[in-house]
Amino acid sequence: MSRAILAAGLLLVLAGAHAAPGAGVAALPSPASPAGNRTMAAPAWENLSAEQRRERRAQHATWRAMTESERQRVRDAAARFATLPPDRQQALRDQFNAQDQAFRNGWRLGPLLGEYFGRLQGMFGFVPEAQRDRTLAVLRQLSPAQLSQLALVAQRTPPQQREQVRTQFLGVAPGQRDAWLARQAGQ
Repeated sequence: MSRAILAAGLLLVLAGAHAAPGAGVAALPSPASPAGNRTMAAPAWENLSAEQRRERRAQHATWRAMTESERQRVRDAAARFATLPPDRQQALRDQFNAQDQAFRNGWRLGPLLGEYFGRLQGMFGFVPEAQRDRTLAVLRQLSPAQLSQLALVAQRTPPQQREQVRTQFLGVAPGQRDAWLARQAGQ
């Protein structure tokens, strides 16, 4: 899948652009605007359904959980996306919306984790609630090279061993992760 589709996917997830055109969804901050300003008027909170409110809260939490460099990547992608002709934008929306819901939700983790989520999903897609925050914190500390190795480990790990391998990985000290990943990826 092309990076354009993936970038568009993240924008769609975060900006709510998966809604029908003209639905009045809030846009991401433009590259020229301060991080908190919106570029389009959103419907008043009291006019949103409970589901729309939950979605907006999730989008906001996603945005706040990202590092500033990830937010900048999203702003840059939004700027590139905005320069595309409307028919190309719609084609990218359609391609993204045709993807599995788990794939689309993976982009809620930000640009870096979103890019790897499809390959990490088997091992990290169904983490018990009590472990989610810690797991996400560890995953967000990883470099692209480490995520690539971890994705390889996740794909090679049989389903019946995933929980055990995930628990081992989460217990590895940050300074030992490269060695652990190299050993596991080499198996």
